[in-house]
Formats: sequence, structure tokens, C-alpha cells
Amino acid sequence: METEDKKREMQSGAGGDADGERAEGLRGENSEADGGLTIERVMSEIDGMVGGRDFKRLARELIEVAPMIHVTGNYGVFATQSYLFSIGEGCGSTSYLNLLAALISVLGLRGVNSIAAVSEVALGPYSNGTEAFNNALMQLAETDGSVVKLMCIDISEWLDKTDSAEFKQFLRVLERLNPYYIFVFKIPFVAKDVLERIKFSLNDLLVVRSVSFPPLGRNDVKNYAEREIAKYRFKVGKDAWDYFFDRISEEKSDGKFYGLATVKKVINELLYNKMLAESGKKRPSLVISRKDMSALCGVVEKSELSGWEQLDRLVGAEEIKSKIKEIVEKTERANQLAAEDRPCIHVRFVGNSGTGKTTVARILAKILKEKGLLRDGNFFEYVGRDLCGKYIGETAPKTLSICRDAYGSVLFIDEAYSVFRSDDDRDFGREAIQTLVGEMKNHRTDFMVILADYADNMDRLTGVSEDLKKCLTYTLNFPDFTREQLYEIYAAAVKEKFAYDDKILPAAREYFEGLSREFITSKEFSNARFVHNLLERTWAKAALRGELDNSDIVLTKDDFDCASKEKDLSFDIPKKTKMGFTFR
Repeated sequence: METEDKKREMQSGAGGDADGERAEGLRGENSEADGGLTIERVMSEIDGMVGGRDFKRLARELIEVAPMIHVTGNYGVFATQSYLFSIGEGCGSTSYLNLLAALISVLGLRGVNSIAAVSEVALGPYSNGTEAFNNALMQLAETDGSVVKLMCIDISEWLDKTDSAEFKQFLRVLERLNPYYIFVFKIPFVAKDVLERIKFSLNDLLVVRSVSFPPLGRNDVKNYAEREIAKYRFKVGKDAWDYFFDRISEEKSDGKFYGLATVKKVINELLYNKMLAESGKKRPSLVISRKDMSALCGVVEKSELSGWEQLDRLVGAEEIKSKIKEIVEKTERANQLAAEDRPCIHVRFVGNSGTGKTTVARILAKILKEKGLLRDGNFFEYVGRDLCGKYIGETAPKTLSICRDAYGSVLFIDEAYSVFRSDDDRDFGREAIQTLVGEMKNHRTDFMVILADYADNMDRLTGVSEDLKKCLTYTLNFPDFTREQLYEIYAAAVKEKFAYDDKILPAAREYFEGLSREFITSKEFSNARFVHNLLERTWAKAALRGELDNSDIVLTKDDFDCASKEKDLSFDIPKKTKMGFTFR
């Protein structure tokens, strides 16, 4: 299995960052005696970057000050300037570094017309010695003084240790090397007060300018995607964008999202699928349709049924259906009030694993969209831990960014209590909850937050914050499924999706009726998720048999028996006389 670092490397390296490719091109030209590089060319590339408002402001400032530096010859003054980038993963830090080097070079701000290639290094975790600085010190020792280098140093691991003696000693080394280096310190995107604290600490020995790169918003991502797709002569139909953002939200839902690198990956997949679909046609279409875009969304099957129709088809959810109707009706009435008088429309979902919380949340989002009660009605899914950052000051911006994405839509946070994963970082959890509550209040009519967890975990979570409890206007309780309901879920999925023989459903019914009470009431039992796992295994057995026999896939009793006997799905069916009722 690939590591997350490898995944990120592959995404960014596999053509992910077109802005980065252009910036690298500029650096290449610049390294060859300018290669005709001009201020206008560099600024055109900078202005074409998505986001980066602070950086663009810095670029114009450098252009403004350059003539005065040349007139006075005070290149040494500019040599003392360093930078602090506050930027998230996948937001183009390498691209911005290359553009900064190109601009300083073409402006001649260091008294030379050539800046060597950008180097990037990360400090290791905090330690009492110099071990964390070894890689950086080795790279710094490589200079011979003949060219100026731009060195980016990631100090994320030292965010709360920048006042330590070890870090100050490292800064003294950098201070002595100022004539030969342009230093850029890099940290995650953090709250403004944390950024200023880090800058203040660095300013003890260096002159540091902070440059903040907020996460990209929906419009930024859309503009970038439109621009990239247009390069390949394609365009997106107006009614297709919802599915594009559904896919982006899927990419974010595992907590591993790498900004424009991930967006570019999705675009490449989309374009390849479109070209494959149009291959061989006399008049291939260059317009990406809603259907084309829908095919991207692999996590959840798209249904043509309305939200209400999907709700009505759910097994064993009568009380939930009634509660959903109540929520929708009250939301409709609330929307008739003035904005300041409208109550919060946020909800808590309480139930064990696999009881349908995520499914119902998706359906509720669709209903609210169809009723016009939310302006976008998309669905954003996270777990509680996704709200928390890894470093001090990272949690609030991360939570705000997640909420901002979900404005006009539904934000579903499963395993909500996982914000308090351990006692060591409970402060991160509290900060996440405090930030989330603020968003739930301030945007109470513009998006719906659904918090989901087990009953005891939800009680602990709402016990942390009275304000959170007040924001959660509605509670939906999701009961465990009965044996009969588990069978109905399995049988309905088989009938809807597969060809099957007439013996598999009786075998399935006997299997589910035989599940022991201890088994289905255990903490580990996953209800409908258990059923779906069993169905997947059954299909896999049939698919393998069909591949070997070169035949169509037909689910059989033998496939079911083989699947149900696998270790995590098997159990001992008690040998007893069948009675005229079902154990529940």
C-alpha cells in the first residue's frame, strides 16, 4: 500500500500543478542568462496563479522598490529580507518559491541577474541538540558564494519552539549566510495571531515578511478547473459542476487532500474518460456533460430518484422518515422569517455503526436542495478528527475552511467525538468545537451541520459545550436493524443490481435468521455495513467464477455460502427446531 507521502508525490508529480510547471519553465529560462525573461512575463505568471493575494501584493511591492535599490546601490539592505510563508499542502508552495526567485532575479534586487535553483528542506522534530537541523546545515554548507540561492526551510515541527535556544542558534547561522541566500520559512496555514507570533520570534535575528495563503474557495477551484480544461479544448456544461464538486468533496472526505494537485488529478481522470467515451464518433463532443461528470463520483452511486423517493425506499426507518419530514417542514417555515430570527437547523444523528446515518444524511441534503432550502445542497463528509490540525494554530483555519466549503450545503461530521482523540491534544478538539459552533451560529441559515456518533460519545461531545448542544436543534435516533430488516436490505440489493438464481435468497434468509442475538448486538457488529460487505464478497465470488468460465456474472447459492463462511462473516447457526416467529 502506498504511503500518503507517496500518494502526494505522485499527484503533484503526475502533471498536477500546471502553475508549477510554468514557474519551473521561468526558472529554467532564468538559469540560462535570463533567456529573454522579462518583468512582464513573470508578473503575467504571478497574476495567473489561483489565489495568493498576499504574494501578489508582495510582488508589486518588490517592483515598486526595485528602482530605489538600484539608484542607491543598497543591495545589502535587501539581502537582509527573509519571508515566512503560511501555506497548506497542495497550494503551490514550490510554484510560488520559483516565481519569487524569478522576480528577484529579473529585478536584479540582489545585485546579480541570476538566482540559483530553489532548494527546499524540512527541519526534523524538536530535539535538544542540532540533529533536527542537520539536513538544512548540510545544504547550506554547499554554497561557494558565487551565486545567490533561494532556500525554503519548513519549520512546521518547531512552531511552538521558535524561542528555544537551539532554534535561535540555528537562526544565527542563517544570519551569517544572508549574503548568499534568500531565506523563506514555511509553516502550515495558521491563524493570524500564531503567524504573527512566529514572525515576531524570527524577527529577533532576521527581517521577515509574512505571506499568508488562505485555502482556495469553491470559486477559485472552479476558475482553475475551467482554465485547465480549456487548455485541452474542452469545456464543462453549466449543469455539470455540482458533480465535479461532489467528487472534490469525496477527495477531501478521507482527510487527505492536496489542493490543486488533487484537483488536477481529477481533471486528468475526467478528460481521459471523456476522450475514451468520444473515441470513434464521427462528431466527438468537446462539452463535458452532467453524465460525463457524474461518472467521476465513485464513492456513492448517483440515483435518478428524488430525495423523498430514496427516503421512502429505506428499510426499517419509519420514525426517521417522519422526523425528516418534520425537519423539512420546520425549515420551510423558518425560511419565511427574517434572517436574524431564524433558528439553527443543525442536527445530531445518534446510532451504532451501519445504521444508515450517512445514507440518510445524503438523502436529507438532496431533499433540501430539491426544496430550495439550501442554495447548493451538496454533501460534504468528514470525521471529527479532520477538523483538527497537527500544529498549534492550524485547527481553527482548518475548521473554518471545511465550513466555508459547505456553505449552502450539508456538512456531515461522522465520529464527531474523535475531535478528542487523546488527552494530549484535547485543546485542539476544544478549539475545533469552539470554531465550529461559531460557524453554526453565524451561518445557521446557510448550511446544515450534522454531527453523528454513538449515543454515549454524542453525550460526551455535547457535554463539552453547552452552546453546541443549543445549536443542535434536532436529534435523530437510528436503531439497530432486526434480522428481518438485514435480510430485506440484502435481498433488495441483489434484486436491484444483479442476476441471481432462485436458491440464493432462501439461503440468505436462513443465514440472517440464524444470526445470534449476541452477534447482532455486539459493539463490533456493523448492521447494514455488514450486509453490504457480505454482498460484496458474494459478488466477488461470482465475478471470479465468471472470469474463469468466461460467463456472465450470476449470483448463486454456492457464491453466498462461500462468502458467508469467510472468517469475519461466519458464525455458528444454532441447531434448533424452527418456531413460528423470528428472534429480534
